[in-house]
Amino acid sequence: MRHPRARGIEFGGARPLRRRARPFLALGVAVVQLVGTHAAQRTQLDRHQLDALGYALLVLGPALLLFRRRWPLPVCIGTTAVAVVYLYVGYAFGPIFLSVVVAFVGAVMAGYRRGAWLTMAVLYLTHLLLALTNGSFHWPDELGLLAWLAAVVLAAEVIRARIEQREQWRQVWAERDQRIADEQRLAIARELHDVLAHSISLINVQAGVALELLDGDPEQARTALTTIKQTSKDALGEVRQVLGTLRAPGRGAPRAPAPGLDRLGELVQQARAAGLQVTLGTDGRPRALPTGVELAAFRIVQEALTNVIRHSSARTAEVRVAYRSTGLTLEVRDPGPLSVTGGPRAGGSGSGLTGMRERVAALGGEVTAGPDGDGFLVHAEIPLTPAPPTQEQNERRDDAD
Repeated sequence: MRHPRARGIEFGGARPLRRRARPFLALGVAVVQLVGTHAAQRTQLDRHQLDALGYALLVLGPALLLFRRRWPLPVCIGTTAVAVVYLYVGYAFGPIFLSVVVAFVGAVMAGYRRGAWLTMAVLYLTHLLLALTNGSFHWPDELGLLAWLAAVVLAAEVIRARIEQREQWRQVWAERDQRIADEQRLAIARELHDVLAHSISLINVQAGVALELLDGDPEQARTALTTIKQTSKDALGEVRQVLGTLRAPGRGAPRAPAPGLDRLGELVQQARAAGLQVTLGTDGRPRALPTGVELAAFRIVQEALTNVIRHSSARTAEVRVAYRSTGLTLEVRDPGPLSVTGGPRAGGSGSGLTGMRERVAALGGEVTAGPDGDGFLVHAEIPLTPAPPTQEQNERRDDAD
């Protein structure tokens, strides 16, 4: 993660609030320094008494804090310089260092750690040099000041680390929420594509039949129009189901169950109505499977048959469903050849095949699609027990945790 610089780490609407709080912080520091220094000089009669310069220095440090967000390091250097002048003149020891501490923490938060540490070291060395030159050096006092400065540095670093940790967690959760939203969006896109591509393809074929037969064979045209009406009604119902997932929780959950293998007969009838002769074969003993497996299987067959209708000149197709102990095997074979339009065959080439692979991959299976002689074959293996998670899935789970 790129370390924040000059402006530090901001959270949402915190920046305007902090901007309004700056004058109050500077005013508070000024009051503490003035009142505290007045009280301190009563017990330090040997120190230089406050005069106009002393009062100016006590106010100048807090005044610089007004600019600590824009220029954190210069403000840290400036408050340190003010404190150095204050010590050089010899005024009473007091809370003059409060403005230095506030500016130091601000510089550390903004990422100017080395510069802030250097100013703190300069402040201590200046105090040590003055103590040695004027004969006021005492080991206990110097060690106490050194411990106090070390505590300030440690506190600033702890605060910085905590804020950075909060920012990292905020970004992790934001990325997690975005990933979940993207996965939901892709799932909805797959459902809409599968429903609309199949239904609109059938409607297009039947509309062409109706136009051809409208004058010569009104009864056949009527049958085609009836198919169009039923297909559009079914498509509308499924689209409403998909859109229902976008509603707020507790509002209008889908009323009909997700389509499964028990509705393969409907797909076959719809394909036959569009002029495609489909044979449906089953191996093994049919049984109820997990909802996700049945939905994926239904959509794969639906998409494969849709592509045969749209892109192949073949008027026959074969669908085989094999129930195995470990999973489900699907095959949709298009004998070919390509239509005169030169489009893709049963597997398609756009989002349909991508949607098939995404669905099956989410269940731990695999889809292969490619030429089969003069035709095209879609083969899917869907396990009943999900495959062990990949390294990428484990990393995503760890991030979510």
